[in-house]
Amino acid sequence: MTTLRKAAIGALLAASTMLTALPASAETLTFVSWMKDEPGYGDWWNEIIAEFEETHPGTTINMSRVSRAEYADTMFTMFAGGNPPDIVHLAAFEFQPFANEGWMEPLDARIAEEGIDLSNWAGQTTCEWEVETVCIMLLYTGFVLAYNEKIFADAGIPVPTDWDSYLHAARELRQDTDGDGILDQYGIALPFDDPASVMQEAQNFVLDTGGAWTLDGEPAFDRPEVVEGLARYKQLFTENLTPKELSSADVRQLLLEGRLAMTVDGGWINNTFRSAAPEVQQHLKITQSPFSPPLGGTSNVLGMPSDISDEKKELVWDFIALTASEKYQQRFAEWAKTPAPRPGLDYSELMAENPSFEVLAKAAADAAAANVDRLPKGLELENNEVVKVFYKVAQQMILQDLDPAEAAKRLQEQVSRIKD
Repeated sequence: MTTLRKAAIGALLAASTMLTALPASAETLTFVSWMKDEPGYGDWWNEIIAEFEETHPGTTINMSRVSRAEYADTMFTMFAGGNPPDIVHLAAFEFQPFANEGWMEPLDARIAEEGIDLSNWAGQTTCEWEVETVCIMLLYTGFVLAYNEKIFADAGIPVPTDWDSYLHAARELRQDTDGDGILDQYGIALPFDDPASVMQEAQNFVLDTGGAWTLDGEPAFDRPEVVEGLARYKQLFTENLTPKELSSADVRQLLLEGRLAMTVDGGWINNTFRSAAPEVQQHLKITQSPFSPPLGGTSNVLGMPSDISDEKKELVWDFIALTASEKYQQRFAEWAKTPAPRPGLDYSELMAENPSFEVLAKAAADAAAANVDRLPKGLELENNEVVKVFYKVAQQMILQDLDPAEAAKRLQEQVSRIKD
């Protein structure tokens, strides 16, 4: 925590100052999100904000965007500097340090008064910190395979259903399609420029080999199943099946341009298809992940800071309650094209309009049944440090040809030291 605080404050104080130089009156609520302007998700937020402002005359919400790569450090800087946003939007794997610092307001009394039943709310237990509910879960997702149906059909290769068929397709669909000596189509593409994305991507292969980052809350990086998963992950780079300089956004862009055959991603990938040109979009499909169990877990949460005025807390709670309402949970599913966490919603029209919606629902159910979460259990507070350690070791494994067994050993030793 000390390391994270120093790094965040030192690196991003200027950004925090810029973001928080906003009106401080109770009639203006500040809201920072990486989802602003995202297709679907951004539309959902805009719709909620419009209704909130209409039903709260004189109150406005000032929403600004921070990139996902800089988000956690920026938010930590804002909180540590005493200038948190009024509406707190965080990834489900990064809110724990904020709650541990006492920066997140307990919501149980307000939830009870509002009459919100969270007993079957997908992923909601993740929002419990030291027996108090400090946030509302906005999404639990199961990962799926997004693919270009035309690329597979033209090559006569079936869509993969396991590791072997995934590897075969990755090899066969990497092509120079116009004969100019430059690769312009990839079978697969894995992000490698962002620590969190790298650890998440590797987890697909580790889960498929029966491994997990932790067991009973303790680091388990050196188990044979993890070593095998890391070896598979490394093999994709060793065979040059994926470039080594891509971000998650770059991978999705390749898919949207029709230059990528497939990628394993969260349910949100289905929503990005609308950004593709019509001639590509018509060929983009989703199906179940070739890896079992599928990667999945909690995605992002909404809460409020403990250190704001009571007047603002009442307004922020009204906003949170609106997002949790049946109306806007249903609208979430419609905008995001993925199941919402609130139980009991009617998805019949969505399934009739879009068969992929049923794929997303099954993926989430399969991941939940396997108790899968991207956040390593037992390492919640240390997650940011663990992610950075994993990224460093992954770079050594991929770029310096470090043996997967040695990589696993280094991970176990370094993560164990962090936890102790």
